[in-house]
Amino acid sequence: MALHFSSACLCSLSQMRGQKIRAVAGESSVTFNSEEDKVKLGGSDLKVTKLGIGAWSWGDTSYWNNFEWDDKKLKAAKTAFDASIDCGITFIDTAEVYGSRFSFGAINSETLLGRFIKERKEKDPEVEVAVATKFAALPWRLGRQSVLAALKDSLARMELSSVDLYQLHWPGIWGNEGYIDGLGDAVEQGLVKAVGVSNYSEKRLRDAYEQLKRRGIPLASNQVNYSLIYRLPEQNGVKAACDELGVTLIAYSPIAQGALTGKYTPENPPTGPRGQIYTPEFLTKLQPLINRIKEIGESYNKTSTQVVLNWLIAQENVVPIPGAKNAEQAKEFGGALGWRLTQQEIDQLRSLASELKPVTGFPVEKL
Repeated sequence: MALHFSSACLCSLSQMRGQKIRAVAGESSVTFNSEEDKVKLGGSDLKVTKLGIGAWSWGDTSYWNNFEWDDKKLKAAKTAFDASIDCGITFIDTAEVYGSRFSFGAINSETLLGRFIKERKEKDPEVEVAVATKFAALPWRLGRQSVLAALKDSLARMELSSVDLYQLHWPGIWGNEGYIDGLGDAVEQGLVKAVGVSNYSEKRLRDAYEQLKRRGIPLASNQVNYSLIYRLPEQNGVKAACDELGVTLIAYSPIAQGALTGKYTPENPPTGPRGQIYTPEFLTKLQPLINRIKEIGESYNKTSTQVVLNWLIAQENVVPIPGAKNAEQAKEFGGALGWRLTQQEIDQLRSLASELKPVTGFPVEKL
């Protein structure tokens, strides 16, 4: 039988670090342990929680936050970070462009994450946060040294000596072999524990994997847009290649930027740029799937958000990283762990989602 835990319960369990907690439901039981709740990223030695948190919205004013950033949003981001750590979700993904002046942001997400980690460690010196950030493959950046220079700038913003995962945010117009060499150099110089790519097609993924393999360095991950209503990685060979090569697929926008939570309706679409993607027309067609997600969630005492995240985790070799803007969201994400949908439910949701026309993804995925 399935075991069901509320997000509050999961947070309480995770705070009892180093202890094993047995939860009994009928004749079934499960043992929670901080290490057992982690997975290795690809062939690297890096272990992260089965679900991470995306920090794209932290400091951003070009896509999120209704083009505004203030003390209230800053405090909310801080509570999101703390709630995630309290719930045992210690894998946080950011990028040098998130919140940066280059992307017309208010304050760099990396700066905020570094500040949050520092403040947390002052209260809890033993806390460990797995930090992932990304290199922006801008056209004027050439060669392996550009990767190392950008990484060192990121480390300076976060006030860290190294990060756990460093990724190429998207494939460059040119110079990709040099970028991959830069990732390898970063590993050999001890600046990162593992390296990955993002928005890479199957061919680019295989090329990067082989180039790093020649240096004895595993490609740990490929971070791509993947959700119940955006399954391009299954259709373009990326998911299959990740599984074959032992590369972890990190799923960004796993709840389709809120569209799968049930929060938005044809009468209440999202604001800002998201409103151009998740239009009233699309949301109308989405309702049968949203209704079924809600029904399944009610049978498990779970929210729609927790159901769609659990669906992704059930695909195996997938680590979703939903974005958390406040503590409430972060706590809710924790409730996606500790249970599993049945295969029938997984297949039914896929079938319903297949009736929808795919939404817009990241442009470079098809290069």
